[in-house]
Amino acid sequence: MFRTVTSISSLLLAVAILLSGTGLYGTLLAIRGSREGIADLILGLIMSAYFVGFLLGTYGCPRIIQRIGHIRAFALFATVASCTPILHAMFVTPWAWAGLRIVTGTCLVGLYMIVESWLNAQAPNEHRGQVFAAYMVVNFLALAIGQNLLLLYSPMGFELFGLVAVLISLALAPVAMTRIEQPTPVHAPRLKLADLFRTTPAGMAGALGSGLAMGAFWGMGPVLAQRLGLGAVGVAGFMTAAILGGAALQWPIGRWSDRHDRRFVLAAVTAGGALSALLAGFVAPHSLPLLFACMFLFGGLGFTIYSISVAHANDRLAADQLLQGASSMLLVHGVGAAIGPTLAGLWIHGLGPIGLMVHFAVVLVATSLYVRLQLPPRDEAEPHPATFVPMVRTTPAALEMIAPEAGDLPDEAPPETAAAAAAAPTRGSATS
Repeated sequence: MFRTVTSISSLLLAVAILLSGTGLYGTLLAIRGSREGIADLILGLIMSAYFVGFLLGTYGCPRIIQRIGHIRAFALFATVASCTPILHAMFVTPWAWAGLRIVTGTCLVGLYMIVESWLNAQAPNEHRGQVFAAYMVVNFLALAIGQNLLLLYSPMGFELFGLVAVLISLALAPVAMTRIEQPTPVHAPRLKLADLFRTTPAGMAGALGSGLAMGAFWGMGPVLAQRLGLGAVGVAGFMTAAILGGAALQWPIGRWSDRHDRRFVLAAVTAGGALSALLAGFVAPHSLPLLFACMFLFGGLGFTIYSISVAHANDRLAADQLLQGASSMLLVHGVGAAIGPTLAGLWIHGLGPIGLMVHFAVVLVATSLYVRLQLPPRDEAEPHPATFVPMVRTTPAALEMIAPEAGDLPDEAPPETAAAAAAAPTRGSATS
């Protein structure tokens, strides 16, 4: 395992640098936009634009990667993405920022897709789950580090935007110098949402609810922290607490979901997330440590919702449906994430800063109630052919890292069947 991780260290380093920059990027824009006097609703629309770009890139970027190759495509996306922070600082207007967020989302999904497909190609079958776990650890740590880079300079200056541009550009260096062979081309996902809904309505509800809540967290969380009177240290601590909670609680909650009906666990986790959000809103004016503790719990529960939803869908899908099903789940999650910041902006506009916590609570309570209705009259746990895998900010290319033993695949499987089977979590054992 150590040798496998070492062999992909250049890719993991590129991810760490890239996500440190993008982790800072979103928080910086939310704070700067708020201080520039951009209305909460407009700011929510701007933050939603990023996820619109993310969805567009999911379907457009594979064609570019197929045409020019992984290294050239990475250089292209990194170059364009590194320009957008500078342009944000130069043109502080809502229309300019919204357009730039769409471009940023499109480029970043291309970068994530390239790295994830590369990692998938380099991961031996017996270590795919461990490689995916290492990738997720790097994701959480880099995002947490990015929040704290906010402390280096004032958000009202040019320096932090320049730092984001530098980090995105530096992410290109490990990729350009790698000797790892380029993988096979990335393909755009094929989706059948109606079929997936008939198979796993609770899973799709969880994916949508997760997108609505966590998209609003990334887009408007820094705005809430600033409106509560927190300085740069407080904003960084607010975001970091939730991210670290997501890193710490996914495994224990995931193991719980492996032993019980995932619909029951999903309903409980979403209800707990709603309660932790309301508690955070209640203690926010009174105690900063309690606020951070509540956000740690909220992040631990909120970041787990999507992972449980995917695991539940995998329980119900055949092996040759898994990649297509997971791509559909990503689409539903992305649609929710694109809508979430705008809805949160409406709540904040109407109720003040605590409106964000009300948004979290309403979305997660509605999700919990719907999932609870999908449970049978008695809590009879359904079989779990798949196992829980923590995940955050994945693309369809990453899903193939969660693979069965090589011997489980037929020797002459058609390309689409083989690719879908490669996305199947290991049956009956932990994947990482």
